Amino acid sequence: MHLDDTIVAISTAPGRGGIGVVRLSGSEAREIVEPLLRLKRTLEAGRAVFGELLDFKSGERIDEVVVTFFEKPHSYTTEDVIEISAHGSPVVLEYVVEQALARGARLAEPGEFTMRGFLHGRIDLTQAEAVRDLIESQTLFQAKVAAQQLEGALSLRIRPAKEQLVNLIALLEAGIDFAEDDVAVVPDDRILAAIQEVRAPLKKLAQSFAYGRVVHEGLTLAIVGRPNVGKSSLFNRLIERDRAIVTAIPGTTRDLVTETVSLAGIPIRLIDTAGIRSAGDEAEEIGIRKSYEALADADLVLVVTDHTFAQHADEDRVLCEASAGRKRILVRNKADLNTHGTISALPHCDVSPSVFTSALSGSGVEELRARIVEEVGGGAGAPESGLLTNIRHRKLIDDSLSALSAAEQAVQDRIPHEMLLMDLYNALRPIDAITGETTTDDILNLIFSRFCIGK
Repeated sequence: MHLDDTIVAISTAPGRGGIGVVRLSGSEAREIVEPLLRLKRTLEAGRAVFGELLDFKSGERIDEVVVTFFEKPHSYTTEDVIEISAHGSPVVLEYVVEQALARGARLAEPGEFTMRGFLHGRIDLTQAEAVRDLIESQTLFQAKVAAQQLEGALSLRIRPAKEQLVNLIALLEAGIDFAEDDVAVVPDDRILAAIQEVRAPLKKLAQSFAYGRVVHEGLTLAIVGRPNVGKSSLFNRLIERDRAIVTAIPGTTRDLVTETVSLAGIPIRLIDTAGIRSAGDEAEEIGIRKSYEALADADLVLVVTDHTFAQHADEDRVLCEASAGRKRILVRNKADLNTHGTISALPHCDVSPSVFTSALSGSGVEELRARIVEEVGGGAGAPESGLLTNIRHRKLIDDSLSALSAAEQAVQDRIPHEMLLMDLYNALRPIDAITGETTTDDILNLIFSRFCIGK
């Protein structure tokens, strides 16, 4: 990818809209676009100028536009950037791009504007990845987390640990390089304490991935139970509209019904499943098989039982056994109709959190939502900024922690400091790779290829 030419692309989403934006970046951006425009005044850095887009051949007006000029280095790419805001007609926007290409610009690759900002040092790699996360956000909370990353929250969280590690490396290097100058050898207990100071915040950061991944990707929640326990009614309550068909006839739901909702800013894909029982026909049998598949694939399971029964049915016990070892919540539905007050024990499920609900009246549904959010977040409360939301970042932190463990063992085994330094450098390289200081071109191309063109 060349960095010395001028690139152009449509930066707004495909299709028609009120406004569409064409962006150019590079040293010749201004020279390329000015012949296409009739402006009310000369372009100035940091100011929007009203003008007209012209037919290059006839000089006739095609559209009214607003042109903004960002002079280097005060731009997204640190190069000269011009953005032309026209009406969102694909024909008009494509005309601008075609004319820019004819005058020497090159069509931008996916993510190339952001990559130029990264390669020119305006943002680090975590911030570049956050741009994509912000664009792909499905909820406001996801957007806020991405905005924190875009501001450098993850880099700021990693920086103290990295500085401590670099200081330890420098101390040991000095002890080796200047031993003849009587530089004191660092005692083992001090080295171990320094390693622990690096290790502790990185370990805490690694633990944030469980929640960060859910925030970034969302999760799947399966609602399972035997027929007529109120699964579909509960499903409709959680999505706050009548999406699933509800009748008093057992086996009404025969296929998976899905809908995505936002709980505490986390996108959750809810799955209403067929009731578990001995199938009455082939269609119901297929639906029940899909129910078990949904249970196996879900990140969280709601096992719904009928609280009006004094004794649990065999299907309840089968579902509890099938979902053992998974994250789940036991939902005792129809609690408002319970007349006996007590209910028999439910092996495998009684160890899970229980919520009493009435899908008919809505009682307990808010408590259920709160319990789902608690299970998703692990009960950790409000998360710190700078979460690990990316599997690449998580693996690199794990690699660094493994190298630090090897360094601790080397100290305990009284390995020479020259060998100990190899482990410490192995711990430093993954940290640098998170922010892009030691990232290979192949990884960069993979990351930025997932961006949309124009960003």
